[in-house]
Amino acid sequence: MTAIWKPFAAGLSLFALAACGGGEDAAPGGDAAANIDPALLEIVETRHETMEEIGDSFKTIRDELKAGDPDIEAIQTAAAYIEEQSTKVGDWFPEGTSPADGVDTDALATIWERPDDFDAAVAQFETAAASLNAAAQSGDMSALGGAVQETGGACKNCHDDFRADDD
Repeated sequence: MTAIWKPFAAGLSLFALAACGGGEDAAPGGDAAANIDPALLEIVETRHETMEEIGDSFKTIRDELKAGDPDIEAIQTAAAYIEEQSTKVGDWFPEGTSPADGVDTDALATIWERPDDFDAAVAQFETAAASLNAAAQSGDMSALGGAVQETGGACKNCHDDFRADDD
């Protein structure tokens, strides 16, 4: 790059960065979400982060079960976390946190359109998570295998009806 173009390129870069600025202040979900109560947006962020952590914990359990010598303490810790969080899931989807409200979320509107079905799916997950944790804490690997299948089925059931497909 010639000496004359360097100041121009630097200025253009600064202009481009300035045009992209303000992202830290923007509400999750873009302009439409800017008018949403910040407490609701915090719930959306919590549900997203915790669902990711539940998935990571479930992956830990599955990976350990595939290992030749599974780490039962890792399985027990992950299962306890899943059960603990499962009891909170129903609270993470209050009115005002759906895509129709302008929130950028993988949660489908069917959660709010069919609340009884969603509540039943959450209850199924809570029951499966409790069974998973009980099996993990007992150390009974055969019971744990069945509980993993039950919990995975509960996750799939909810994701099939209430979560947007991953692209």
